[in-house]
Amino acid sequence: MASTDQTVSGVPGRYASALFELATEENSAGQVGQQLAQFGAAIEESADLKRLVRSPVFSAEDQVSAIEAVASRMGIAGPALNFIKLVAQNRRLHALPAIINSYATLLAASKGEIAGEVTSADRLSAQQLKDLKAALKSALGQEVLLTTRVDSSILGGLIVKVGSRMMDNSLKTKLQNLKVAMKGTA
Repeated sequence: MASTDQTVSGVPGRYASALFELATEENSAGQVGQQLAQFGAAIEESADLKRLVRSPVFSAEDQVSAIEAVASRMGIAGPALNFIKLVAQNRRLHALPAIINSYATLLAASKGEIAGEVTSADRLSAQQLKDLKAALKSALGQEVLLTTRVDSSILGGLIVKVGSRMMDNSLKTKLQNLKVAMKGTA
C-alpha cells in the first residue's frame, strides 16, 4: 500500500483495512468504494436509515433485513453488501459511516490521492465541487477525493477536512468567534 500521512485506526480502520485487502485481491476495490459511498450518502439523506444504523434498539436480524432491502433497491451487491451485513451482525453498524470514510482514505491512498471531506449548509453543485477540488489540488499538489456532507447547523460557508488539516470557514464558527471577541472587550 502507498505510504501516506493519512491513517486509519480503531474499529473503523480495522474493518476498512480488512475489506480493502479483500476487495483488492478480488480486483473490486473501486467498485466496493463506490457502493460504500452510495450507501453512506443514503445514510446521510435518510432519517430512517440513519436511525437504523445508530440505534441499538434494533436487533441484528432486523438491521440485516432492512439493509438487504435498501441495498437491493440501490443496486448494492457482492462484497460491499456482504460487508455491511457482517458489520450489522457484529453489532457495529453505528461505526459504518466511519468505516466508509476509512475505506475511502485507503482507496484514495492506493491511487495516490488524498481523501477529504467537505461539509456545507446546502448541497454543493457539480461546478462548486469541481472548483473546490481544483483549489485543493493547487494548494496541496495532489488530487483530493472528496466526500460531501450537508449540515444545515453551520448556517453557511464550508468546513473542509483533508488528512489531519481542517479549514473551518463556516458562518456558525465565525459568529461564535465574534461572540467570544465581544465578551473580551466588555
